[in-house]
Amino acid sequence: MSTSKQTNWWAASSKRARLTALGATAIVAALLATSAFVWASPENEVRETILGLQEPEPSASDKLLAERNALLSQLVDLKSDLEALDADLTATEEEKAAIQQALWTAEGQLDAATAAAVPKTPGKTTTKTPTSTAAVTAPAKAAIVNPAAQYFGMFTEQAPFNWATYDATAAKVGYTPNTVGYFGGWDEAFRPSAVTRAWSRGTLPILTWESRPILAGNDEILAPEYSLPQIIGGAHDEYLKQYARDIIATGLPLGIRLDHEMNGVWYPWSETDSAGNSLNGNSKGDYVKMWQHVHDIFEAEGANSLVVWIWAPNITNNLPGTHKTAGFLQDLYPGDEYVDWVGLSGYLRPAYKPENDFSFDYTFGASLDELRGITSKPIFLAEIGASETGGHKAAWITSLFEGLADPENSDVIGFSWFSLAVTSYTEGVRATNDWRIDSRADSLAAFAAGFAIPGSRFALAPN
Repeated sequence: MSTSKQTNWWAASSKRARLTALGATAIVAALLATSAFVWASPENEVRETILGLQEPEPSASDKLLAERNALLSQLVDLKSDLEALDADLTATEEEKAAIQQALWTAEGQLDAATAAAVPKTPGKTTTKTPTSTAAVTAPAKAAIVNPAAQYFGMFTEQAPFNWATYDATAAKVGYTPNTVGYFGGWDEAFRPSAVTRAWSRGTLPILTWESRPILAGNDEILAPEYSLPQIIGGAHDEYLKQYARDIIATGLPLGIRLDHEMNGVWYPWSETDSAGNSLNGNSKGDYVKMWQHVHDIFEAEGANSLVVWIWAPNITNNLPGTHKTAGFLQDLYPGDEYVDWVGLSGYLRPAYKPENDFSFDYTFGASLDELRGITSKPIFLAEIGASETGGHKAAWITSLFEGLADPENSDVIGFSWFSLAVTSYTEGVRATNDWRIDSRADSLAAFAAGFAIPGSRFALAPN
């Protein structure tokens, strides 16, 4: 998404902070219950030591309980910090967001720790749970890349780490989505719980993986330590190798939309600015080299059998003239052997041009034609949405579904909707765009009706 996206779309509100606190409390209670269960287990060396049944020695249970107690303490501290910031009127959204992100990371680590804590009795089959990787299955990559029906996905608050908003929106739409989008930065380790939690519901996780810190704002277009030459030169190779190994450890596939909207001028991985000058120390041709470098590392580690690589530029409508010239997008394409899907980011925005008829064709048509001139790979509309400003959202949604049902667009295998309301500065003016599916009754009705348009190629489960 371009510069109109909020700096951190998952930043905590007062209500959300209270909900997060309740969620943290629930996790604490669950952990205490699990700890008690491990304590009572006949295999628990800690209990046996205190009862004098054996000499004290470090054991797997000791280490596990110590790790989980440390995470428990961290959760309590983070919850307290978040509540304090929420009560502090001078606290910035960035400060709250940092604590919120740390809290979610701790929760993800606790998912893994809790899964590892389930005791196994010899000769007895242990019931598998969604937090255990071995209990979760997924289609093969080939079936994901070439689906029999179109995908419908959403970006919502906290999903796939918390499904509350995701499920509430799906219930209003009347159909269960089959992909979930989320964001990650290169200062974060791979989060296996995102993948296992998604596939435990039969949902394809799609990570938008940005080569910059997760808390970086969209107005921060300079990140020298993450410049394309730095990545190409190997500065992040160890991180990339470990990330690939962690993906392999899950045994489950995911989509990765690496450094999206590269044809724009608002991210550190763009090669040039609007005047055609070097941006963030990058040079022409560096983006392709970066992509191929990351892909080659994953290939060497054996992770590419699980990764659906998604190359997703921005629609060309509102790009500067320097970035709309013939061949500009082609020169950013890594090559068919490095890409599984191509995609687009595209929004109905408040800043309208006179020729905009608020249709699928106006928004996506020219960009789709350009993609098809580059490759025949499947096309996924990886991040789309519509603002309520102007009153054209419902009509635009109807046109979207009509366009997706058009046989001429049979190569478009689905979309993921950015279902969030964000406040940001656009051209110096503070404004809120409500991209949510359920922003108004008529928008929601148009969305729900879209799946029944004649020729629709969705095969979603009603809910």
